[in-house]
Amino acid sequence: MENIISFLNESSGLVLEKIWEHLYISFIAVLLGALLAIPLAIVLTRMPKTAKVVLGVAGVLQTIPSLAMLAFFIPVLGLGTVPAISALFLYSILPILQNTYTGISEVNSNLVQAGRGMGMTTWELVRDVEIPLAMPTVMAGVRVATVYIIGWATLASFIGAGGLGDLIFTGLDLYRTELVVAGAIPATAIALIADFLLSRLERRATPIGLRKMKQTAAS
Repeated sequence: MENIISFLNESSGLVLEKIWEHLYISFIAVLLGALLAIPLAIVLTRMPKTAKVVLGVAGVLQTIPSLAMLAFFIPVLGLGTVPAISALFLYSILPILQNTYTGISEVNSNLVQAGRGMGMTTWELVRDVEIPLAMPTVMAGVRVATVYIIGWATLASFIGAGGLGDLIFTGLDLYRTELVVAGAIPATAIALIADFLLSRLERRATPIGLRKMKQTAAS
């Protein structure tokens, strides 16, 4: 324990640098995943046959081992943050895509028909009806993807992308517990904090009426 406290006191700057690198890699990967997966899922709800193929391909990508995915990008993109973000981006797609597709598909068709009857355009239906009602399911996918990516981002150190994995794997190589702990604890804390913040965002983004319905059902 004394070694850990001593290392953190002496190397706080290094730990903070690795935390920032880890946050950067994870955040960019999840953001890119959400920017692609959410609009794609909305489109796929209008194309059920195509949706099965796309979801199947995304599922196959998810089964590829993390290190294999990272290694695949090295000949194409080299070493560093770009291949790491690219690999993590692919991993982030499936949970967000699947949840968004499910959430939009399960919106009550009567509400959609009522919107059409009021003269709403497809975009207005998506923006004002489908997305708000599907928000809890969509955000659940984003939360799952975020926690997974923060964990998988530790492997980015193998291709020179930095992050908390540098501390963890250096500590394992040198049999230095303080390095492992200095990398593992912040990575865990980041995942927990990110999940909490996203849960708050989910609550704020969910329509009040839907929140009240959930509270009534729970009670």
